Amino acid sequence: MADLNLENMGKKYGPVEVLRNINLEIEQGELVVFVGPSGCGKSTLLRMIAGLERISSGELKIEGQLMNDVPPAQRGIAMVFQSYALYPHMTVRENMAFSLRIARKSKAEITEAVENAARILQLDDYLDRLPKALSGGQRQRVAIGRAIVRNPKVFLFDEPLSNLDAALRVATRIEIAQLKQDMPDVTMIYVTHDQVEAMTLASRIVVLHGGGIEQVGPPLDLYERPANEFVARFIGSPAMNILPGKISATGENTTVELAAGGSVVSSIPTASSELGRQVNVGIRPEDFVAAQDDSVFGSIVEFSEALGEVTLLYFQQRTGEPEKVIAKLSGIRVGLRGSTVGLAADASKVHLFADGVSLRPQ
Repeated sequence: MADLNLENMGKKYGPVEVLRNINLEIEQGELVVFVGPSGCGKSTLLRMIAGLERISSGELKIEGQLMNDVPPAQRGIAMVFQSYALYPHMTVRENMAFSLRIARKSKAEITEAVENAARILQLDDYLDRLPKALSGGQRQRVAIGRAIVRNPKVFLFDEPLSNLDAALRVATRIEIAQLKQDMPDVTMIYVTHDQVEAMTLASRIVVLHGGGIEQVGPPLDLYERPANEFVARFIGSPAMNILPGKISATGENTTVELAAGGSVVSSIPTASSELGRQVNVGIRPEDFVAAQDDSVFGSIVEFSEALGEVTLLYFQQRTGEPEKVIAKLSGIRVGLRGSTVGLAADASKVHLFADGVSLRPQ
C-alpha cells in the first residue's frame, strides 16, 4: 500500500480559485477524513488525488512518485462514489469482477479476488443476485468490493453513506470500520459531511474551509483543542457556544468578564499584557451543567428538546446576539420552558479565542 504527499496543491477553474496551498502528508495505513462545509473543496481535492480533476498547481506524490500527469487508471487508486453505479443486468459476482475482466486477468485470479472480497464484506450469499435484489447497504458493499478486487494502493470514498437511511448508515459505517481493521495496511481517504462518520472512522481529520486547510489532527484532538473558532464550531453537534467578553484577570488561570454579565474562569494561562483584551469564550453544550451558584450564564429557557438520554435547552443571549446559547444536560428535564436556569462549566472545558484563534497552547 502507499503513502501520499500533497505539496502546495491548488485548483482553479478559470479565474476562480477553489483550493490553494494544500499541504498534507498521509501515511500508509491511515484512514484520513476530509470534512468541511458545502463548497469547501473536499470532493474536488479527492478527485484531484484520483486524477479525475487536473491539478492546477503543486504536486501529488504517491510512494514518492510524481502523479500530476499520470492517468487515473495508472495511479493505483480505487474510488467508491456516493452513487453505487452498479450494472443492473449483472450479478454481484459479475459487477465485482468487471474491472478484472477488462484488465484481462485469468479466470482463477478473478475468482480468487472476488471470493476474497465477498468474504471480507460478508457478501458470499449474494454473489449470484442482481443489484435490484439487494438493500442499499448491500449495494454499497458491492461497490466497495468492486474497489477491493483491484488491490489498489489507495482507497478513496466520496460520501459513500449519504444515500442510505439512518439505520443503514450506522450499520454500513460499522462495516467500513471493520473493513479497515481487517486491512490495517490499506491507506484510505474518506470525504463526508457527517461528523459522526468523521469522529468514529478517522485516524486523522482534515478540516477544509474557504479553499484551505484549517486544522489536521486526530478526532479527539480537534474536539478538545480546536485551533480556531471555525474548527471549534464545526466539530461537535450542537455547535460550541461562543460568548463575547474581555479578560479581567490573568495568570495560570484566566478570568473573563462576559458581555452578557457574570464571569467565567478558564484553565488557559495568559500573560499580564492580555488584561482587558476582547476575547470570545467557547463552551460546548455538553460541558454545561445546571447550577444556581457560580453560574457563568443564566437566562430564560426559550425552548427545550427532550431526547431521552439528554435534554437540549435553548437560551437567548442577553447581548442581543442572534445565535442562541445551547445547553446539553443529561437525563430527562421537563417543564423548564419559561423558567430561568443557571449554567456552569469546568475551567478545563472553557475555550478562549482572540481574533478567531485559540489561546490554548497547541
